[in-house]
Amino acid sequence: MLLIYSQYDSPRFRYTCEVLLHELSGIRISFTNDVSEFAQYEGAKINYSSGTLSDKEIRIEPHSLLFETGIRPLEVTVVKGASYPLLFPTPGGDLLFDIFAASFYLLSRYEEYLPYQPDEYGRFPHAKSIAFKNEFLRLPVINYWLSDFLARLQAKFPTLIIKSPQFRFIPTYDIDMAFSYLHKGIKRNTGGLMRSLIRNEMSEIKQRIAVLTGKQKDPFDVFDWLDTLHQSHNLRPYYFFLVATSRGRYDKNINSNHPVMRKLISRHASAYSVGIHPSWQSSDKPDLLSSEIQTLKAIAEKEVTNSRQHYIRFHLPDTYRRLIDHGITGEFSMGYATINGFRASVASPYYWYDLTREEKTNLLIHPFCFMDANAYYKQKLTPSQAYDEIQYFYHTIRRVNGTMITIWHNSILGTDRKFLGWKEVYESFIKGIVHGNR
Repeated sequence: MLLIYSQYDSPRFRYTCEVLLHELSGIRISFTNDVSEFAQYEGAKINYSSGTLSDKEIRIEPHSLLFETGIRPLEVTVVKGASYPLLFPTPGGDLLFDIFAASFYLLSRYEEYLPYQPDEYGRFPHAKSIAFKNEFLRLPVINYWLSDFLARLQAKFPTLIIKSPQFRFIPTYDIDMAFSYLHKGIKRNTGGLMRSLIRNEMSEIKQRIAVLTGKQKDPFDVFDWLDTLHQSHNLRPYYFFLVATSRGRYDKNINSNHPVMRKLISRHASAYSVGIHPSWQSSDKPDLLSSEIQTLKAIAEKEVTNSRQHYIRFHLPDTYRRLIDHGITGEFSMGYATINGFRASVASPYYWYDLTREEKTNLLIHPFCFMDANAYYKQKLTPSQAYDEIQYFYHTIRRVNGTMITIWHNSILGTDRKFLGWKEVYESFIKGIVHGNR
């Protein structure tokens, strides 16, 4: 048992200790604000206060953040440590910084509750984040901090039982355009042909006609190939389906009532975990979320408890509260739709803390670090560069035994000429990490 002392109690403090020490480290923990109880305790203990209380303890000098309520602009100091940056440095204690306040600030996404100028899609811009400004967006610094802190705890208290996490890889896919040409009807295909004619895109015209006449497979139809890949390497992916009831500028999937779409969803639901990909429209019209979840539930014939926002479009705390209200318990949107990296500075699932209500929720956040659309559209990487990037994230996360979650789209994994080489990048990556030879 690890005993943790603090002069004051607060939901923020308990939450952070539970996430870092219990949920991510498997340590049994207990809290006290009784000085005598803490001083007399002979087991492992952490003193979260400004003064020493016993001969054998690990003391962390506290910042005021975890004992505050409400949200206010903070001047967060970032200093360079030996291997990684540190937030909330402190003048005393056994650490050079307040690991609990620093972790809470990043996990809670405190900065996203403060006023900011949204990007063109209404999202929090990655360039405004403390991680990007201080060049640690590509590092899961919380995992680094925790790994070093656990080593210090173990050295001080050798009998303390710590359950080290195991590296996990979770492949996920967003199916927001199941097919490029097929099952879209005469009107949409005619419009597509006309646009290609105007742009003199003869190769695309030939491809569309070949697909529609059955001479060629739809370039976005990689579902059989993915099945083989998963089965060959014993992977358990998640698929997120866009099932908007009406088309829009950003919601372009084929109608969920189409027999082919229903069959596609049903087939994946029988073999894998499926989740809702809430439409763009549902962000502006919240009532649509319920109907989309019910649609997916009816087709999949199972409960829908996982979600990832289309275009990674969410706003805290409203979006997460709405998902909780509709029975979602697993959320996969924690990352940026403009750059790859660690939005919450962690590579491990953790429960969301509602900062305005000051309470821990049952919504489990699954952060992703790499999305193919970021690499292709935003970062303008070549397939070779994208391979190097995904390998970097793999080795970075593996080093701290974290959970690596990637997002791929069937469109980018397909045979469209724009995406030549990307399918091979993914296949090579999967084969490499599964066989452990990279």
